[in-house]
Amino acid sequence: MPRSVALGLYLAFARIAEPWVRRKLNRRLAAGKEHPQRLPERLGHAGLPRPDGPLIWLHAASVGESMAVLEMMRRLMAQRPDLHGLITTGTLTSAEMLADRLPERVVHQFIPVDTCQAVERFLNHWKPDLAVWTESEFWPTLICRTAKRGIPMVLINARMSPTSFRNWKRAKGVARSLLSRFSRVLAQDKDTAGYLAELGMAADLLETTGSLKEGSAPLSHNAMERKSIARLVELRPVWLAASTHPDEEAIAATAHRQARRSFPNLLMLLAPRHPERGNAIASELRAQRWQVAQRSKGEPITAATDIYLADTMGEMGLWYRLATVSFIGGSFVPVGGHNPYEPAALGSAILHGPEVFNFRAAYDRFDEAGAAVLVPDAAALAGCLVEALSPDRSAELAAAAWSASSEGASVTDRVLEVLVPMLPKAQA
Repeated sequence: MPRSVALGLYLAFARIAEPWVRRKLNRRLAAGKEHPQRLPERLGHAGLPRPDGPLIWLHAASVGESMAVLEMMRRLMAQRPDLHGLITTGTLTSAEMLADRLPERVVHQFIPVDTCQAVERFLNHWKPDLAVWTESEFWPTLICRTAKRGIPMVLINARMSPTSFRNWKRAKGVARSLLSRFSRVLAQDKDTAGYLAELGMAADLLETTGSLKEGSAPLSHNAMERKSIARLVELRPVWLAASTHPDEEAIAATAHRQARRSFPNLLMLLAPRHPERGNAIASELRAQRWQVAQRSKGEPITAATDIYLADTMGEMGLWYRLATVSFIGGSFVPVGGHNPYEPAALGSAILHGPEVFNFRAAYDRFDEAGAAVLVPDAAALAGCLVEALSPDRSAELAAAAWSASSEGASVTDRVLEVLVPMLPKAQA
């Protein structure tokens, strides 16, 4: 196994870092970034008993990754009735999103901090039979201690941006040593596979499968809410600015104003990526004389509403179903874009800006298939929106997007083909 001096120094620090980490956790708790009742989980103290029988542990960095693996876990639990699952994440938002969505026999815990003591507590309690990591969030102590116990590890849905690759190249010895501990790596795209190979991942253990987000189940929604809102807007064309970031709300509002020249009663749904920004966004829009209804405050949509500010969590399935056209945010700012499979699976035509490096392969595929429209810059959004709102054009885009997204079930199939043989055999 490749050795790294830098990794050795990190692991040595991890043996003595717990007092410092405890203070940092307390500061995060005071800032509202940790769960008050579940803080011990971050130090490796389990909040639930370990179930009997084989256990697969899957770590997902945040909301998008955890949502992407749920369908895979559902299928795995159905295939192996003796199996239990543990999903770990590191954010409050991900825990909230998973609370009502976990498959039967699957539980959630917060990932332990990367100190030796916390990691040992976690592993001593859960004793996983297989450890599965998603995307590319690496915690060196957790990886090394898991491998030391002989627990097989697989990295699935691996994704690495050019920026992350450049950063890892500066610590190539660390990357090579960590990657050598994985039994298999399944990459989302050829670029990621190339990056991982250059960082030292053995070619015979590396495979490009595509993204699990392609094969994930459609986002859920409250059907009664959808029917209620649909009745309120049934005579109005509706578009969605989804997962927007600062500056993108202003771009969307400008495009909305211009598009209303062609569609005078057009309604914009605005769902910021971080709903806690809702009050500030509402104030800015009202200062521009928009009539804004804010969902987090229970304000209803009326005939006078120009923009419905969807500043709540866990309702994207509702908004994508209501919107004929969706602009996917994070793509006019250097964030890297967001998941195009979610709107595609729910019949919403897709517009996006050029900054989609986090999902480059997916957007390239959608664009080439005529399943999405690349908006070259902010000034072009209004024109693209007006064109896409045409009933014939929106139906054409939505059908092509659904077709492109529905091909992704094979990705989940392939991941399961790799994971199932690595689990303990089912008891007769």
